[in-house]
Amino acid sequence: MLDPSLPGQAGPLSLTLLLRNLPGAVYRCHNDRDWTIEFISEGVEKLTGYSAAAFTARPGMAFGSIILPEDRASVDSAVALALAQGRAYQMTYRIRTAGGEIRWVCEQGALNLTNGRPGMLEGFLSDFTRLKLADLKMLEQASFLQRARDAIIAMDMYSTITYWNQGAERLYGWSAPEALGRRFCDLLCDKPALYEEAFRHTLQNSEWSGELSHVRRDGSTVETDTSWTLLGPDNTLGACQKILVIGTDISERKLNESRIFRLAYFDHLTELPNRANLLDHLRRALLGSARTRKFGALMFCDLDNFKFLNDSWGHATGDELLQAVARRLEHCVREADMVARLGGDEFVVLIQPVEDSRELAASQAETVAAKVVAALAAPFQLGELNYSVSVSIGVVTLCGTHDTVESALRQADAAMYQAKAAGRNTFRFHDPAVQAAWSARAELEGGLRRALQHDEFVLHYQPQLDRSGRVIGAEALLRWRLPNGRVLYPAEFIAVAEESGIIIDIGSWVLRTACAELARWQRMPEMAGLTLSVNVSARQFIEADFVSMLQAIFEHSGVQPSGLKLELTESLVITDFTQTAHTMTTLKRRGLSFSLDDFGTGYSSLATLRKLPLDQLKIDHSFMRDVLTDHNDASIVRSIIALGDSLGLQVIAEGVETMGQRQFLSDAGCHIYQGFLYQCALSAEHFTQYARGVH
Repeated sequence: MLDPSLPGQAGPLSLTLLLRNLPGAVYRCHNDRDWTIEFISEGVEKLTGYSAAAFTARPGMAFGSIILPEDRASVDSAVALALAQGRAYQMTYRIRTAGGEIRWVCEQGALNLTNGRPGMLEGFLSDFTRLKLADLKMLEQASFLQRARDAIIAMDMYSTITYWNQGAERLYGWSAPEALGRRFCDLLCDKPALYEEAFRHTLQNSEWSGELSHVRRDGSTVETDTSWTLLGPDNTLGACQKILVIGTDISERKLNESRIFRLAYFDHLTELPNRANLLDHLRRALLGSARTRKFGALMFCDLDNFKFLNDSWGHATGDELLQAVARRLEHCVREADMVARLGGDEFVVLIQPVEDSRELAASQAETVAAKVVAALAAPFQLGELNYSVSVSIGVVTLCGTHDTVESALRQADAAMYQAKAAGRNTFRFHDPAVQAAWSARAELEGGLRRALQHDEFVLHYQPQLDRSGRVIGAEALLRWRLPNGRVLYPAEFIAVAEESGIIIDIGSWVLRTACAELARWQRMPEMAGLTLSVNVSARQFIEADFVSMLQAIFEHSGVQPSGLKLELTESLVITDFTQTAHTMTTLKRRGLSFSLDDFGTGYSSLATLRKLPLDQLKIDHSFMRDVLTDHNDASIVRSIIALGDSLGLQVIAEGVETMGQRQFLSDAGCHIYQGFLYQCALSAEHFTQYARGVH
C-alpha cells in the first residue's frame, strides 16, 4: 500500500493526484481493538459520500458504522478469520452512503508485518455495485431459465448439449450432469430424419418450429411443440455459435385432439370409422381414382334379422354382436381397405381403387364379399348365447371418372336390398334394372306422402248381402285418385305403404273417414242397422296408441262403435298373439266386432281361433275363383264354413261373381256374400242410393 509519508516514493503532489484518481479508496488502520483508521484516501468520499477526514478525525467515524447491520457480522468474522490464519482477505458487502444510497463495496486487505510482528492493517475499497448488480441480474435470469416450465436446451454445431435447465429435466427425466456433453440427437430423437430436417432448416433460416416426438429417460414418448433458434457467436464472451431449443409438452393437448378426432370420426361402440370418416375416405378414393383411372368397390353389409336379437336378448347382447362382427369384417379385407359402421347393423367396406379394370375390381369385391358371408356364418359366442347371424351384401364397383360419393352409396344400398330380396345371406352386384325399380318405389313412397297431404285418397264401399239379397253392411275399400285422374287400387301401393310405415297414417285416415261415413248412415233410419268393415294393417293394430286413437275418432265422429267391424289378417294373429288378443278384448268391450280376413291363406290353428274374440271368418276370394272346378278349393271352403259353424262364428265369402258360386256357398251353409255378382265397390253417394234401393 502506498504511504505518502514514506521516503523514496513519488513526490507528495504526484502521489496525492494518484490517490485522488484511484477508482476507490486506500486505507491504513492501527492494529488495535477498533482498527482506528490512520489514513484513508480521498476516493472514499466518492465511494461513501463521507470525507476522508470524517474517518481519520479523533474521535472519528468508524467505517464499520456505514456497513449495513445485516452484513456487519459476516464482515467482522471474515476479517478476523483471515488475520488469524495470517492471510489476505477479499469480500463484498453493502454500505449506506451519506446520501442514504446503498452500494456494494469490494474490500481487499492484509496485515503488514514489521520485524516479523503484525503491524498496520492495509487495504483497498472499491465500488462493486455495478458488477454486483450485473451478477445478481445474471443469476436472476439464470434462475428464470431454471424455473421455466418449458424445456430449454442449448447445443453446439455438433449437437452436443451445453445447457440443460430444470424444465428439461422434468420433461425428459435426465438431470443436467447426465445430459451435458451428450448429443441431442442421440439422447432424445428416435426419428433422425425429422431431427436432421429441423437442424438443416435452422441453419438455413436461423429458426425452425414444429411438433416433435422425443424419447424420455424411461423410454416413453413425449409430444413437444418445439422452437429452434440459431445463436451467433459472441466474441466478447468467447461464446461459439449455438442452437437454442425450447420445447413445450403438448402430450395432453395431442391426447385431447386424438380423443376429439375419434369422437368425430370413429364409432364409439365398434371403434370402426363412422359415416363421416367413410364419406371423407370415399371422396378421396374417388378423386385419386379419377387421376389414376383405377377401379375399386363399395360394399353395403346389413345383418339379417338383427332386430330379433335386440328384441329377444336385449341391446347389450346386440351391441356385443356388433363388436364381434366388426372384428371379423376387419379380418376379411386388406390393410389398405376400410371397414366402417354407418349405424345400427349397417357396415360398409371400401375397397381401394387399385385395379386396372372394372372387371378386376368386381372380381376382388366378389372375393371379399364371399369371405364376409362365410366369416359371419360361423356362430358367435355372446356370453352364454351361441348365436348365428347372416348378412346381405350389396356391391358396386366404382371409378372416379364416372361415379360420385352419392351415386356409389345409393347403388350399393340398392344392391344390398337386392341381396335381401334374393333370400338373404348372400351378396348382389348393383343391377341398373333393379335400381330403376327401387327408384320407382321411392317415387311411389313420395307420392303416398303427397296423397295424404293433398287428400287424394278416397273410400269406396262394396255391399255385403245376406241370403235374401238384403244389404246388411259394406266393406270400406281404399282408392288413390292421382292428380291426372287415374285411380290406383291397394294392390298397386299397399306393399310400399307397409314397408315404409306410411300405412299407419293412411290407416288412421281410413278409420276417420269410415267412421264419419258410418255415423252418417246411423243417422238415416233405413241404413242405421248396417255394419261397416274396415281393414286394419298389422303395423297399425300393434301401435301403442291404437285404442286411444280409435276412441278419439269415435268421440269426434259421434259413431256408434257397434256398427264398426275391424278386419284383421292371420299374419297379425300369429306374429303377436298376446298383444293382439288383449287389444281385441279391450275394443270388444267398446262394442266393436272382428272379422278374420282372408281366412285359409295363413296358418292360424283352431286353438288360436278359440282364444280370440272373433265374430266372423272371411273366405278369401282366391278359393272362390275355382271353387266349382277345383276339388281342393271346394274342400277348403266347406271346411272353413264348418269350422265357423262349430265355433259359432259368422262366415262371409268375398269374390262371389257367379250364381253357381253363390249356390255352392248356400248349399255349404254360408249365407253372407260380397262380390261382383251383386255390386262392385261404390262411392259413398252411390252406395247410399244402392243400399236404400236394395234395403
